[in-house]
Amino acid sequence: MSEVTPADAPAPDSRPQSVAAAYRQGHLNKLFSQAQSSGGPREWVRTLVASGGASHQPTADERSALVAALRDYHAHLGLLTPAAQAALDDLAHPQGRVVVAGQQAGLLTGPAYAVHKAADAVLLARELSTPEAPVRGVFWIASQDHDGEEVAWVSLLDMEERLWREVMELPEGIPVGRIPWQPEWTGALRDLLMRSQAPQPHREAVLARIEAATAPLPDGSTPGWADVFARLMFSLLGDQGLILLDPMFPPLARLMAPTLARELSDPLAGPAQIEAAAQTLLEMGLTPQLRRPAGATNLFLEEEDGQRRLLRVEGETFVTDTQSYHRQELLDLLEHDSTRLTPAAGLRPTVQDALLPNLALILGDGEIGYLAQLSEVYRRHGVTQPVVWPRLSVTWLEPNVARLLRRLGATAAEVQADPAGVLGRALAAERGLSATSQERLRDLSQQWEALGAELAALDPTLQRSSERARRSALRHFSALQTRALAALAREEDTRTGQLRRLTTHLLPHGHPQERELSFMTYLLKHGPVVLALLLTQEAGARVEVEIP
Repeated sequence: MSEVTPADAPAPDSRPQSVAAAYRQGHLNKLFSQAQSSGGPREWVRTLVASGGASHQPTADERSALVAALRDYHAHLGLLTPAAQAALDDLAHPQGRVVVAGQQAGLLTGPAYAVHKAADAVLLARELSTPEAPVRGVFWIASQDHDGEEVAWVSLLDMEERLWREVMELPEGIPVGRIPWQPEWTGALRDLLMRSQAPQPHREAVLARIEAATAPLPDGSTPGWADVFARLMFSLLGDQGLILLDPMFPPLARLMAPTLARELSDPLAGPAQIEAAAQTLLEMGLTPQLRRPAGATNLFLEEEDGQRRLLRVEGETFVTDTQSYHRQELLDLLEHDSTRLTPAAGLRPTVQDALLPNLALILGDGEIGYLAQLSEVYRRHGVTQPVVWPRLSVTWLEPNVARLLRRLGATAAEVQADPAGVLGRALAAERGLSATSQERLRDLSQQWEALGAELAALDPTLQRSSERARRSALRHFSALQTRALAALAREEDTRTGQLRRLTTHLLPHGHPQERELSFMTYLLKHGPVVLALLLTQEAGARVEVEIP
C-alpha cells in the first residue's frame, strides 16, 4: 500500500518519471505518428483499422513473397499446423494485417512477460479481426541479438517455494540465431525440472514440450537456440493463430534487404534524427532510451569471425572495431547473404514494419522509450509508424499469496513497491499502533503549523525557520515510521515467514515477478488452466490474476 503524503507537505514532482509513463499520460503524442490529441491506443488502432491503414501496404507480389517465406519458416521448424496455415491464409488476404510483439529468445521462453506479450498479440488481433479484413498476431524473435547473457538463464519457483535459476554458457558476441542447441542443455533442463517440486502430470507435460522443441528439425538438422524458443512459444500459442517470425531465416532476411540497402545510402541521417528526438525528450525532463554517438550508424555487421559489430562511418568508409568496408562491399554482402547485415535498435522497428502490414506494435515500457525517438526514421524510409500499444502485464497470484494479500488488504503492485511497508502497516493496524499511521503525522503537522503561526505572530522573522523545522520534523518522523514498520515486518516474518513468501512470489531475486520467473513456473505447478486464464484477459490490461 503506497504511503500517503501529508496533506500540507510539498506536492511531489508530478512530472512523469519515464518516457513510457509520459506516453501513457498523453504527454508525448507529438512524438508518435499514430497518436492523436484525444483518446488512447485502443481508439487509435481502431481508427487505423477502419481507415484500412497499416505500417506498410504490400503489393500483391510483396504479400505473396512474405506469406511464402513465413510458410517455409514454419515448415522448416515442423510447425506448419492447420492453425498456422489458417493464420497465414489470413495474412495472404488482400486486406490481411497484423499486430506485432517480439522479444529476445530466452531460455524456456525467458521471463513470463515474453509469453504475456505474445498472448497480447493474439488477444489484440482477435479483438480487431473481421472476416473482411483479418488481423493476426505476429511474434518477432530477436534472433539477431548477440547478448548471450541476457537470454541464457531461466528462473522457476517450485511447490516448496524454492527458487531455481539455471544458466547456460553461450558464446558472447554471436547472434543467438547462429547458436546450435546442445544436447547437454536439454539434459540440464530435464534435471532442473526433476529437482523442482511440481505435480507429476504437469512436470511431464512441460518435459514433453521441451523434448519436442529440442528434437531434430524435419530435415534432420539440429535446431538452433532461437528455433527451440520458437517451438516452445508455438507450443503455447500456435493453436491460437500466432505467427512466428525469425529475421535470420534466409528467405525472410532477403525481404528486409531493401530497407537495409536504403539505410546504407545515408547511414548517418537516421542516427541524427534519433539524437534530435533525444534532445526533445531531455528538454521535457525525460531520459532518452537511445543515443547515437558521432559516426555511429543504425547497422550491425556479422563479420567473418562470427562476431556482430556496430558499423560506424569515417569519411567515405564504414568501419567496425576490426576492419573497414566500402559501401559497395556491404551492398554486395547484403545481396549474397542478407542475414549478416542487421539493424540496431534504432532501425529494427522500421525494418520490421516495412516488411509487415502492421497496425500496432506491442511494447514494454523500455521499448516505448525507443519508439518515442523513431517517428522520423520511419518517415525517412516511407513507412508509417504503427500504433504503440503498451503490452499486457500480468502478475500471477497463487492461492496462498492471494489469501495473504486479501488479509493484508494490499495488491501485488503495492507489495512490489514496498513489501515491508505493506506488511508493517497491516500489522500496525491490527494492533492499533497509531504511531505508525499517516493520520498521526498529519495531526502533528497541523499542530506544528499552528505553533509556527503563533510564533510568527510574535516575530515574523521566525516564519520561514518554523516552516523549515516543521518539514524537517515530518521527514525525520516519516523515516522513523518506515523503520518501525520494517521492524514489525521482520518480527512477523520471523514468526510466520509472510514477508519471505510475498517477496519470493512477487519479487523473486529482487525483480518484479513477470520479469524474472518463467511462465513455465505456472504450467509446472498448475497446468493448462494458467494458459487458459491468460487468454481470457483483455488486450493491453495490467492485471493481477488469481490462480484457482
